[in-house]
Amino acid sequence: MRRGRVKRGAGRALGVAALTAALATQVAALSQAAGELDTAGSIGFDLRWFPDEAAQPVQDESSVASATFEPELRWRGAERRHQLDLALFARWDEVDDERSHVDVREASYRYVGNRLEVLAGVSRVFWGVTESRHLVDVINQTDAVEDIDEEDKLGQPMLRLALSRDWGRLELYTLFGARERTFPGRRGRLRPPLPVEATRPRYEASRGDDRIDWALRWSRSVGAFDLGLATFHGTAREPQFALGPEGRTLVPVYAVTRQYSVDAQWTLGAWLLKLEAMTRSGQGETFGAAVAGFERTLFQVGGSGADLGLLLELLWDGRGATAPPTLYDEDTFLGLRLALNDIQDTEILAGVIVDHDDGSRVAVVEASRRLGSRFVLSLDVRHFAGVDPGSDLAAVERDGFANLRLAWHW
Repeated sequence: MRRGRVKRGAGRALGVAALTAALATQVAALSQAAGELDTAGSIGFDLRWFPDEAAQPVQDESSVASATFEPELRWRGAERRHQLDLALFARWDEVDDERSHVDVREASYRYVGNRLEVLAGVSRVFWGVTESRHLVDVINQTDAVEDIDEEDKLGQPMLRLALSRDWGRLELYTLFGARERTFPGRRGRLRPPLPVEATRPRYEASRGDDRIDWALRWSRSVGAFDLGLATFHGTAREPQFALGPEGRTLVPVYAVTRQYSVDAQWTLGAWLLKLEAMTRSGQGETFGAAVAGFERTLFQVGGSGADLGLLLELLWDGRGATAPPTLYDEDTFLGLRLALNDIQDTEILAGVIVDHDDGSRVAVVEASRRLGSRFVLSLDVRHFAGVDPGSDLAAVERDGFANLRLAWHW
C-alpha cells in the first residue's frame, strides 16, 4: 500500500485555495453584470460539555468552546442557466488542534439546460432517505471532527453531468482525488483509544490520493414513489485502520472499493416508507447493509399547530472483521420529530438506537429555535448507555455530551 504524503495534501490545498480565489473574483465581477448575487452565512459559538470524566488523561477538559464561520456567495444568471456557488467552512476549537480546520465546501460553476446539467468544481452531494444512517451517501468524505453522526461532509472536486428524460434522471460523476476523513486529535474527545494519524494515510491505489473515481446514479419519481439506483467505484470513504509506529497510533488505510446501492421512499398520505441498501467489495469479504423503516406524521396534534413525527428504522450490517468498524450491525432506531410550526421555527428530534446483541444504547436529541430574525439557538445531545465492554461503542462510552450553539445568520 502507498503511504499518503503531507506535501501532496498541501499542494492540493493550495490548488483549492487558488480555485476559490478565482471563483470569488469571478463572482465579484459578475455581481456587476446581469443576474442575481446572494450573500449569506453564519457565525456560530459552541459550548460542548462532557459530564463524564474522559477515558484518557490527556483529555482533561470537561467543557470546550469553539467558533465557526460559514460564508456563502451564490450568483444566478438572468435566465438562471449559469450559476456560481462558493461556500466556506472554518472552525476554531480551543482544545483540539485537529478540530480547528478550514474547508471549501463548495466552489463550483453550474450550467442548467432544459434537460442537461453540468457542474464543475468543488461541491457536496447528498443521497439517501433514512434518518438514522445514510448508507448510500458516498460521494463526499465525512468531516468526523464535527460530530459522530457522519452528516457533516467535506467538499469534493468533481465533474457532474446530469441528463433528465421521461425515463428518469441519470447522473455521471468524475471525482478528482480522495479526501482524507478528519478525526479528533490526541486531546479531542469521541476518538478511539489510540489517536488517529489522519494526515499520514495509506492508499491501496497506485496513484494514492490522486486516483480519479467515478459514480453513476439513476433516479426517478413515479407518483408517490421515489427510487434511486447507484454505483460507486473508487477510494473508500470509510477507512480501515492499521497500527502506526510502535503501536501508539492508528493509521487510516483507504482501499479501492466498488459499491452498488438502492434507496427508495414511498409516500402514503401521512406515512413515509423508507429504504437504503448497499453491497460493497474491496474491504475484505463482500458485504451488504440495509436500513428500512417508516415515519408517520400526526398533524396538528391536540388541536395545536404542531406536527409530530413517529420514526422507526431497522439497521443491519453484515461486514466482516477486516472491514472498517461500524456501530450499526443489528440495531433499532426509535424517534420523535416535533415541529411546532411557530414563527420561531422550533423543531426537536429525539431518538435512541438500541443494539439487538448487547443492549447498548445511543440517545440523540437535536433541537433548534430562532431568536428574532438573525439568531438561532440549538442544542445537540449524545448519550451512551448500557455499553458492552466488547462493543465498538466502548471507546466513546464516556464521551457523551451536550452542545449548546448560538449562531448569527445574515
